[in-house]
Amino acid sequence: MPNKTYRTKELSWLSFNERLLQEANKKTVPLIERLKFLGIYSNNLDEFFRVRVAILKRIEELGTPYDFEGINPHKVLKEINQIVLKQSNTFSNVYDGILADLKKNNIYLINENQINENQQIFIRQYFQKYVQPRLMPLILNKDRDLPDLKDDAIYMAVELKCKKREKNTYVLIEIPSNHVGRFIILPDEGENKYIMLLDDAIRFELKDLFYMFEFDEISSYVIKLTRDAELDLDDEISENYVKQIAQGLERRKEAPPVRFIYDKKIPQYFLDLILKKLRFSKDDAIIKGGRYHNFKDFMNFPKIGGSETLYESQPPIRHKDIDNNRTYFEALKKKDILLHFPYHSFTQFIDFLREASIDPQVIEIKITIYRVAKSSNVMNALINAARNGKKVSAILELQARFDEGANIKWSNRLKDEGVKVIYGVPGLKVHSKLCLITRKVKNKLEYYAAIGTGNFNEDSAKVFSDNIILTSHSSITKEVSWVFEFFDRNYKVPRYQYLMVSPFQLRAKITNYITNEIKNARKGHPAYIHIKCNNVVDKIMINRLYQAKQAGVDVKLNVRGMCSLVPDFDPKTPPIESIGLIDRYLEHSRMFIFCNNGDEKIYISSADLMTRNLDRRIEVACPILDPNLKEELKTLWNMQWRDNTAARILDNGLTNTHRTTESLIPFRSQLEFYNYLNAKS
Repeated sequence: MPNKTYRTKELSWLSFNERLLQEANKKTVPLIERLKFLGIYSNNLDEFFRVRVAILKRIEELGTPYDFEGINPHKVLKEINQIVLKQSNTFSNVYDGILADLKKNNIYLINENQINENQQIFIRQYFQKYVQPRLMPLILNKDRDLPDLKDDAIYMAVELKCKKREKNTYVLIEIPSNHVGRFIILPDEGENKYIMLLDDAIRFELKDLFYMFEFDEISSYVIKLTRDAELDLDDEISENYVKQIAQGLERRKEAPPVRFIYDKKIPQYFLDLILKKLRFSKDDAIIKGGRYHNFKDFMNFPKIGGSETLYESQPPIRHKDIDNNRTYFEALKKKDILLHFPYHSFTQFIDFLREASIDPQVIEIKITIYRVAKSSNVMNALINAARNGKKVSAILELQARFDEGANIKWSNRLKDEGVKVIYGVPGLKVHSKLCLITRKVKNKLEYYAAIGTGNFNEDSAKVFSDNIILTSHSSITKEVSWVFEFFDRNYKVPRYQYLMVSPFQLRAKITNYITNEIKNARKGHPAYIHIKCNNVVDKIMINRLYQAKQAGVDVKLNVRGMCSLVPDFDPKTPPIESIGLIDRYLEHSRMFIFCNNGDEKIYISSADLMTRNLDRRIEVACPILDPNLKEELKTLWNMQWRDNTAARILDNGLTNTHRTTESLIPFRSQLEFYNYLNAKS
């Protein structure tokens, strides 16, 4: 094979984030939705620096030129900085363009220098009531160390100039957007709507805030610090595990910084003072930015305006096999139910849990928890089940990155309510999405399972596309019960026939399916592999897909995020067709389709083709057995493959070119699939 057969996953990830910028720049996307894409881009970039860049910096500090993946961390970090700087310029241009378009729709994002007298009165009252009590200015002193700045916050760097004293005062103020919100909606004036950022409201009141200081001039600049987010934890699960996680969260506050963003208008001497206090060097990621940072807050930009600013409402669909005249258990005895979020309402899964929590015949509920909504009705249903005398067990993954603190709080609450809480598995992260309900009917046990591709989270289910299959299939529910038994007794690993479970045999079974397609292709039989997932980076799997393509297997990939596979990998072999789809909803479901010489195999899965998913996590892929549900998933696959409005080609050059098809008629797969499901309901 040629040498250039893998792409660095970090650079591939930045290409994915660029696709979000493309959506933000699309004139066909409503204006406020475009702002949300900027927010998602910003949020993603924060996590990228906190995790991926932080890991590369650690490797670089070891002093070895190559890590285990064969990359030069110093070179990759340099490429990352170049790409991020280029994307930052694009980001600024897109943002300015959106602001101009908002003005055309009588929506104005104004600053402290643009408000009239009535707006000044409103801002002053708002500031005094909601903002000022939250502000705790920190005076910078050359002889005093700077306290650890928060990783997930923005700060206002304030300079107070006093000619009389010939000495300036420097101050840092944390902008309390997590407590009072980032956006202030001002009173309308006729048809005009006005919004102000919290940053600018603070700027407007700075002179009054520092009334006790003597100064002639006051200026302010927003800065942002990103820290290494990794936790250094033992793999040993013990009674002190929760304490370890809590200590890890405290260490995160003191973790080394990996990126610093600043307002380009800040004076160099002030910038040097801050960087010196933070112990940044010239080789660190120091990025010149604009007036505002933490654009992730724009994911919650106020929903104002009409069709020009917001997507047309798509009411969630109630599944055709779920009605109010019979229970979920009655429905599942007749057939499996496949839910597609956000097209179907996630409340239907919550209703499933609620029904279980009050059904007199339900005796036990088991569930895996990775990330849940802030005010989670899933957790409330579990608590209600425990209060109603059900035996409830929650396998709660405390190492769900950036959700560790919330999961600790939930674990304590669950235990207080009598729920049995299991903190994962030694050395393995529990990433599978499973729920098992046991009923006792006439002294006979019945089992019902839910197996998903995404979190049991009603908030994310409105934004991320995912699947959950509800089933009473005896073999599948039995094997789901085996997974839960493993959580209790880690030494017992059963032989799964239906489910594919990592780290035990998911890799081996997928490899066997690929090998089978290669054999069939060489015999002249139909052979294809169609994969939809978030990331394809495992080199062993990539090599097998290369071999399959060389053998004549029709390999197609629909990858939302990182893709280390190089589509045009061999001059003697046609490229592997690969697309990435970014649209109104963020694609998150995973699906594997194998031709299997006509006896087609289709799985939905919680796992991507990543080494960590295959070897270091508990993941579950579930076969779809019902022919009608298989056809439903194939319809989803085919529609997304026909998409010529939101799909990009994942080529060797990471150009993110929009995919065209033979049809000149625009085909938007997410809208078409919604209409398809709606027609079936």
